[in-house]
Amino acid sequence: MGSLLPQWVKLAAMITVLHVMIALFIDFLFGEPRRWHPLAGFGRLAARLEVWLYGPGGLSRAARRFRGLLAWGVAVLPFVALTLYLGTIPYLDHLAAVLLLYLAIGRKSLAQHARAVARVLRQGDIAEARRRVAMMISRETGKMDETAVSRAAIESVLENGSDAIFAALFWFLLLGAPGVVLYRLSNTLDAMWGYRTPRYRDFGWAAARLDDALNWIPARLTALAYALVGNTRLAWRCWRTQANQWEGENPGAVIATGAGALQLSLGGPAVYHGMRKSRPWLGAGAPPSAAHIEQSVRFVQRALWLWLGVIMIGGWMIA
Repeated sequence: MGSLLPQWVKLAAMITVLHVMIALFIDFLFGEPRRWHPLAGFGRLAARLEVWLYGPGGLSRAARRFRGLLAWGVAVLPFVALTLYLGTIPYLDHLAAVLLLYLAIGRKSLAQHARAVARVLRQGDIAEARRRVAMMISRETGKMDETAVSRAAIESVLENGSDAIFAALFWFLLLGAPGVVLYRLSNTLDAMWGYRTPRYRDFGWAAARLDDALNWIPARLTALAYALVGNTRLAWRCWRTQANQWEGENPGAVIATGAGALQLSLGGPAVYHGMRKSRPWLGAGAPPSAAHIEQSVRFVQRALWLWLGVIMIGGWMIA
């Protein structure tokens, strides 16, 4: 197959694989920057844009949605354009690609947050476990017991494994550094604005829909990987029968398949913004515990090894 492709395509494939390996190795060594993370600065910029562009009360739904789309464009597109420009500068293009992919991937940070929750749960400190899991999720944690904390942490590991690892890799492989910047900034805006609350239902509509579109394929590739590295038969069944019951097809596919692969019972009622939401149950099997949080972290790592194997084989076939 590789012999039929132009030489520049082969070289680009080899370089892309090398970029992926280096970025993941940097993440393995250092994790996320503890200070001055660019995404934190981007979040502050997005908050200011919201203040400037949200508009007065009484706007029509169409006007509010337009303002949300404008805010998304002003926040995201200049950085994508800057990344495209950096890609034209010799040597700097490779450095930028590796660093941007590294900054977009949250593998080690996700594992650290989840293991911190598991550790304090094993120590019997439920108050600290609630505080730590609140750093991973957007729902309220004040009345969670050990099972609910474990369930929330595992759901976060599965969903953020898709968002912060596999989707970032997908868009980098497809479109390079501009693709991963487009995806990661869009995903960040969805986390800030993509709520169905009175304030964000219309203003965050564009951010939510664009994030759904960017995650559609990666979420299903993630679910496929989850099914292949766990209990495959149960994972397929949960994906087929439960995913469309969840609010959001992308997280539904990821969490239902992951829950089935891990043979755990996830989902269920939860409290968001002071309101109890009757979420469906996903997966099948035992209620989760602290030990299952550790298991979910290792499970996502196995899925990553599978992705890396496919990436390396694909690069070798092209070259």
